[in-house]
Formats: sequence, C-alpha cells, structure tokens
Amino acid sequence: MKAAARIDPFVVAISSRALFNLDESHRVFEEEGLDAYQAYQIKHEDEPLQPGDAFPLVQKLLKLNKQLQLEPGPVQVILLSRNSADTGLRVFKSIEYHKLDITRAAFCSGESPYRYISAFKSHLFLSADGSDVRRALDSGVAAATILPSGRPSTDKDILKVAFDGDAVLFSDESERVFREKGLDAFTKNEKRKAEKPMTGGPFKPVLAALQQIQTAFPTGEAPLRTCLVTARGGTPAYERVVRTLRDWKIRIDEALFLNGDDKGEVLRACDADVFFDDQQGHCDSARSHVATGHVPHGVANERAEE
Repeated sequence: MKAAARIDPFVVAISSRALFNLDESHRVFEEEGLDAYQAYQIKHEDEPLQPGDAFPLVQKLLKLNKQLQLEPGPVQVILLSRNSADTGLRVFKSIEYHKLDITRAAFCSGESPYRYISAFKSHLFLSADGSDVRRALDSGVAAATILPSGRPSTDKDILKVAFDGDAVLFSDESERVFREKGLDAFTKNEKRKAEKPMTGGPFKPVLAALQQIQTAFPTGEAPLRTCLVTARGGTPAYERVVRTLRDWKIRIDEALFLNGDDKGEVLRACDADVFFDDQQGHCDSARSHVATGHVPHGVANERAEE
C-alpha cells in the first residue's frame, strides 16, 4: 500500500549487543582481553551473528517502511557500537545477512558511542550497557537497557509496543508523592490535579512518533499498536492519565490499570513485542514474557545511582 502523506522519520539508535547475540565474543573480551576479542571477531567475521533481544523489534520497525512505501522511510535505525571499524565488519556483514535496512553506523573503538545519539537526531536509544543508557537519558533522549529475555520471537504481523506510565511516558512527579508520602497522599494528589495534565516523561516523544506512523495508515489498518501498562488504579489515577493523553492529543490503543498487581502475566496476555519500565522489579517480572527495556530514570532509580 502507499500512503499519501510524508511523515518525520522515527530514528532509533541501537548498540550491536542489543541487536545481535554477542555473548560469546563478549566472553572472549572479558576473559582474554581486547587483542583476543579482535582476533576472534576477524576469524569469525564471515559467520553471521544470531539475533539479539532487540532484533525482532528492529525487524518489525523496519518492516513498516516497506508497508508504507514512503521516502524517506518512517523508521530509520542507526547502529552505535564500541567495536572498531575493523571488528565491526562482522556486525555489518550480519546486518546484510539478515536483510536489515541499516546503513548508518558509528564504531568507536572501545569508547562510549552515546555522544552520537543526539548527532543522529535519535528519538530512542537501545543498548545492553546501562551506563550509556543513563547518559542518553541525561542528554534528553529516551533510552532503555535491553535485558536478557527468554521470550521467543513472535511471527505475528502487528508490532505492539508497551509502556509503563509514571517516569516513562509521564514525569515521576506523582511517583515521588507516592514514595515519599504513601498511597493516600498519592490518591489525594491525583484527585486534586485531575484536570491538570502531567508533564511528559522521557518516552513521550517515542509514543508521539509511533502515533504519527499509525496515522499514515488508513484508519484501523495500522500494523502497529501501543499499550499502557501501569500500576495505577482507581478513578483519580485513571482520570488523570486519560486527561493527560487528551491534552497531548495522543491516542493509546490499550490501557491496563493494575492497581499494584504484578505485570508479568498481564504482559504475557498483552503479547507485546517490547515493554519499557523504570522499575527493576517490574522489568524482572516482565522479561520472561516480553522483551524488556529498563528505563533508569526517575525517583525509583535515584538510590541505585548514588
């Protein structure tokens, strides 16, 4: 099908360890050092790397370009890697082998590639390195640490992206009230501010970019769905979420309000391709059911960063 309108590209920067399974070569680096790692990658550079935990997500995002047939494509993926250009040849050959439309990359020879995230105008950064992710968030870019997951990839045609609410889509203002003063104070705060929209969290621009892609398809035909999975519950907390999304003029396809219940089983039923959450406990519950990105942002992560 061909869409009529041009849309701004959604730019995703991803590390090589999030895109491909580099466990064996990383083990060589950890146990034997850089020289052994370089020799290993060169020796095996004609052996394609197997998909990593974020591979199915990237594959489905890039598939949207073929479905919309727009120039430029609505999704652009940039590879950011600590490999050198020499050892990175195996990564690029693997990209070609798996037929991924990724043509831009930064190979940084052991240095952190985070400084190129903004230079490529990225909306989202996915990495297996938590320190790079925190730097990206500090620079104002949505970012998540992709966690190892036992979930098999799905062959379904629809891409479904799930988000936590507070400190991910929304700011952590309300979460701070809950942690500092308790549930009653949180509920009173949400009731008092029911008509005051929350400010956006780091992933608000990601949700907005995905909606722009959705609207390029005919109504009801977008192979892309978004989902909110939040520990919020009760009318005041629910109402503020609804009013906030209305104010942002952003529609979300599915909204699950769990009132503190465990998210794992719900996410399994949701059948999302990826889930982003700021709390490590929720991520640990989710990762066996869905590819999971930990967002080290907000009050829940402040103590861990001290």
